[in-house]
Amino acid sequence: MTNDPAPTPAPATRLDELVEVMARLRGPGGCPWDADQTHESLVTYLVEETYELVEAIETGDRDAMLEELGDVLYSVLFHADIAANTPGEDFDIQDVAERMTAKMVGRHPHVFGDTEAHTADDVVGLWDELKAREKPSRSSVLDGIPQAMPALALADKVIGRAGKVGVLVPSAGAVPTSEDELGPLLLSIVASARSAGLDAERALRAAVRTLQREIRDQEAGSNAPGA
Repeated sequence: MTNDPAPTPAPATRLDELVEVMARLRGPGGCPWDADQTHESLVTYLVEETYELVEAIETGDRDAMLEELGDVLYSVLFHADIAANTPGEDFDIQDVAERMTAKMVGRHPHVFGDTEAHTADDVVGLWDELKAREKPSRSSVLDGIPQAMPALALADKVIGRAGKVGVLVPSAGAVPTSEDELGPLLLSIVASARSAGLDAERALRAAVRTLQREIRDQEAGSNAPGA
């Protein structure tokens, strides 16, 4: 009887090496600063790194994009390592990957199953149906929208949801036909607000809150008996 040789372990990937670096930094004898961090203390860095990645993408700086993607990835690994070493959380980066894989496979039955979706619009409609089944506790099209988003991004998101329940937001008189036209128009609005002593961010956020109330009123009316 012969003994089969033990299988050769797969070589460590660059991602494995980064996970090991994180473990070394946060482990005994590592970096005191890294060891002291919490999910909450890292939020500012996560937001900052994300904006730096956006800037790299928008400016077309591929070298900066490579670096900033690494910073965002490191933030994910950092949070996962904290969770792996926090009683009551008990998950690591492998659990994060497993959850995301299951989510993406489940969200794409037209790729991994027998559902058909031939256009991007078909896919969006399919996603809406799947999310509704995944999160039955959500009672409003507004549920799941992070209210801490910057006002302009929040406005765009809420306006998109408003159309789903028949709440229409009127467009401005002169509608730009390109982003090259839109950018200076938005800039001039902010400049006008500033010269008048107004806070454009706060004003838009207040308008979005009003729109959200209209959406919820519309949803309540649609769900009323006899509606």
